[in-house]
Amino acid sequence: MANTTASSEMEKSAKIFVAGHRGLVGSAIVRKLQDQGFTNLVLKTHSELDLTSQSDVESFFATEKPVYVILAAAKVGGIHANNTYPADFIGVNLQIQTNVIHSAYTHGVKKLLFLGSSCIYPKFAPQPIPESALLTGPLEPTNEWYAIAKIAGIKMCQAYRIQHQWDAISGMPTNLYGPNDNFHPENSHVLPALMRRFHEAKANDAEEVVVWGSGSPLREFLHVDDLADACVFLMERYSGFEHVNVGSGVEVTIKELAELVKEVVGFKGKLVWDCTKPDGTPRKLMDNSKLASLGWTPKITLKDGLSQTYQWYLENVV
Repeated sequence: MANTTASSEMEKSAKIFVAGHRGLVGSAIVRKLQDQGFTNLVLKTHSELDLTSQSDVESFFATEKPVYVILAAAKVGGIHANNTYPADFIGVNLQIQTNVIHSAYTHGVKKLLFLGSSCIYPKFAPQPIPESALLTGPLEPTNEWYAIAKIAGIKMCQAYRIQHQWDAISGMPTNLYGPNDNFHPENSHVLPALMRRFHEAKANDAEEVVVWGSGSPLREFLHVDDLADACVFLMERYSGFEHVNVGSGVEVTIKELAELVKEVVGFKGKLVWDCTKPDGTPRKLMDNSKLASLGWTPKITLKDGLSQTYQWYLENVV
């Protein structure tokens, strides 16, 4: 197997396929690669390439023959979406990652990075959550469909490394936010949902904003530009068997987050908590010591990241 900390810089002219380049994560990775001088990115919209179609993915790899692959394509959503569309969350994600990983291997891709999520860990994992906590207990029921698919992706990368000595690695980001996030009123994650709610309340001169849950769960947030930086770092600096956590190492309560978003947006009304609604996992903080020991740390503070994201929201969503 490849050396865990093998340092191998990607050639600036090498063909890199970023799957999911229009999403929150993929678009940030494209920005980062372009900023760092990579000139040969292969980008396909869903209408140009359906990643759930095995034959379409196979012919794409046969034709394009990328050297590197970053797999950021996935069907994602918050608690409400996971509860409503469980078949989509497990089925679509399994199809995408199985097709891309297998075709990447069979067509001679040099290295692949598979991206998952912190929801792969057990609901009551030790905090901060180390990589070794994977598969040590039951998952959070509200997103187990998505989590099972992502765990399968990690294991597929490991299996291809064992059987084929192929350099497939996995990164597990914490909760992400930033430009190109999904601000849909029902199918979005907590941070963009809060931003939209406060913005609309401010625009409508509302007296209060009602937020799901108690506000007590602890969460960690990473700006997607930091994740993109970590992805390029891992592609060039890591070739290990185990997946790698990518987080900020800073946790806030949902209540603190809501107050911060409220401040950034400039909403002057009241915050009301609807305790009849589910909270999800009580605490979720990644142990980022493995990535830190390799030499990577995040650079964007939550306050700066929120201000930047709200500016993007005003310019692109409103």
